[in-house]
This record gives sequence, structure tokens and C-alpha cells, in this order.
Amino acid sequence: MYPRKIVLPTKQSFFLFGPRGVGKSTLIRSRFPEAKYIDLLDSRIYQKLLTDPGMLEEMIPPDWQEGIILDEVQRVPELLNEVHRLIENKHWRFILTGSSARKLRRQGVNLLAGRARTYRLHSLTAKELGNKFELEIALKYGMLPTVHNLQTAQERERYLYAYVETYLQEEIMQEGLTRNLANFARFLQIASMSVGGVLNVSAVARESMVERKVVENYFGILEDLMLGVRVPVFRKRAKRELIAKSKFYLFDTGVYQTLKPKGVLDTESEVSGAGLENLFLQNLLAEVANSVKPFKVRYYRTVGGSEVDFVVYGDQGLWAFEIKNGRKFRREWLRGLKRFGQDYPEAKRYVLYTGKEHLYIGKIEVVPIEEFLRGKLADVLGVKR
Repeated sequence: MYPRKIVLPTKQSFFLFGPRGVGKSTLIRSRFPEAKYIDLLDSRIYQKLLTDPGMLEEMIPPDWQEGIILDEVQRVPELLNEVHRLIENKHWRFILTGSSARKLRRQGVNLLAGRARTYRLHSLTAKELGNKFELEIALKYGMLPTVHNLQTAQERERYLYAYVETYLQEEIMQEGLTRNLANFARFLQIASMSVGGVLNVSAVARESMVERKVVENYFGILEDLMLGVRVPVFRKRAKRELIAKSKFYLFDTGVYQTLKPKGVLDTESEVSGAGLENLFLQNLLAEVANSVKPFKVRYYRTVGGSEVDFVVYGDQGLWAFEIKNGRKFRREWLRGLKRFGQDYPEAKRYVLYTGKEHLYIGKIEVVPIEEFLRGKLADVLGVKR
């Protein structure tokens, strides 16, 4: 097991959400070994509690002093009313995991009215992998824990294909999130082609042969399941005319590489470029997800074409990052950052690339991305957990 950096409460109830396969169950069982574990993926337990949520109390010794883990709680949303009652009456501490809060919200169930904080677990970060982090492998196979426990390319590819198929069947179809699995599968492939680019929902709808309103709902499903994220345009104190549309990314580069139709993008460089942006963003989101003070992630693009891949801001400061898939530094990479610096001189600006040299061009720092992800990202942002 890889050491996870996430800090979880030891005295309070909490939710831990994250996509399937990121290691939620492994994490909580290792952090809370004495806790009572109730697995809602177990069909017998699932059927019992689905029929009668009140039986939850009967599964726990009356004098229980340790935590109680409810794994994949979204499968029986009605349990949360019972959890609420037991927190109030028995003062029990619950650890509630799930792959999404979507089903809970849709059914209007009790989210414990502030009695349980919400945390998010992402794929592994480069910092968590430490010396085992290899940029080339991360770009091709992603950062899911199982991927890094496998030894061969064939094993990793098989796992990722199985992951995508299983997720479609179990998470999307069984939870009733869409009635047409074939349409959703086709949409996923087309959506993967939008990674790293400005999102054109109408074009995705046209190419996937699905109505635009349905595609909008599909993107919402991806976000609710933490499978995808839309990054809006940074508009704070905007001095120039900016474009309006968001950019789109998937939660893991391995899933991106698996979903992306082969041969669609012109060159391997383009594929790696989008993948490199995706890899940076997933590390960034994992680092800031559970910070004491929130961060917002945006991108910057003027109508005239000046662009910065990612803008991060919060009470702690303002940062701008340009991600480049190139081993040799090029001065034209600085254009967007220079324009951004004119409007926001307080911003700390970085070019992250696949080369080896560490450079300083005026107030812009050029850093090898592998080095930056391994150790500097959280430090640069001053993340506090």
C-alpha cells in the first residue's frame, strides 16, 4: 500500500468520496483497523439493509466504542437517516465512503446536516509515489493504485480496459444514471477527445449522435462521479475580452488513454500534450482537494489567443502554470504567461516541461514537471491540511 497524504478525522464522522479504484476501502481499513466494517457491495448485506435500514443498529454491539465504516453508502441512501439517528442517540462515529454523492442528492436524503465533513480521495499523486513515480508510465497508464502494483504493460492495459467496462456496467447502469449504456459509452469516447481543449458540447453531441441536453447531463454525471472535471475561465478583474467556454479533463490519464479512440489525434506528441495537462491537473486537484483553505482552479484565454493552461487562486495567493510537452525550452512558451503577468503582476508564474533544466526567465520560473510534481507542487501553493 502507498502512503496517502490525506488527513482524515479520528474523532468525528465523515464522508470519503472518490471514484472506484482510487483506494478508499484500503485506506480506511488501514487507518481505522478497529472499526466495524460493513460492505454494501456484499449482496447479502446490501439486500438486508435495503429492505430494512433499521437493521443497521442490530449489526453493531450496543456498547461499541470504535468507528463504523459503511463502504459505498450511496447504494442505500436511506441508511443516512439511520446513521443520523445513531450519531445523535448513540454518539457513534461513522466513516462513510462512496463513489458519488449524486444519488444521495437526487433522492434528497439526509447528508447529516453538517455532522460529518466531506473529503475526497483522488488517484495517487507523484508525491505519494515518491521515487517510484515515473513520468512516462504515469502518462501512459495513469495513477490508479492497482496500475502501479502491476509489473507489465499488458497487465496494466488489461486492468484499465476492465476498469472502464466494469465502471460502465456497475456504476453507470446499475445505479440507473442512464438508460442507454451504448450512447453513454460512445459519448465517453468522444468526450475523451476533448481533453485539454475548449469544450464544445454541441460538437460532442453531434459526433456522439446524442441530443445536446443529454450530453450536458452526461458531463454532469462525469463530474458527480469524479470521473471528469470542467475547468472554467479565470475572470477575476478581467481587463481583456475572454472566451466563455470551459476546458475538460478526465480524472486519470490512464483512463484517458484507454477511452481515447486510437488514431484520432494526429501525432503522439498531441496525445502526450493533452495527457501531460491531465496529469498535472489530477495531481493539483488531489493536493488541494482537502485543504483547510479552499483553492479555485481555472484557465486563462483571451479572444486574441493568449492562453495559460491553469490558474490557481485563493486566500494564499495567485499562481499561473503553462504545461509543455517538450524537452527543450522554447521562448514562445512564455507568451501567455507574460500577457497574464501584465494583468496580474502579483501572480507567481511557471512553465512546467519535460526537459531537465531549471531556468529563470525574468519572473517566470521554468521547472522540469517530474521534479515539480514529486515535491514542489504542494509547497509552492502552501497547502495546509
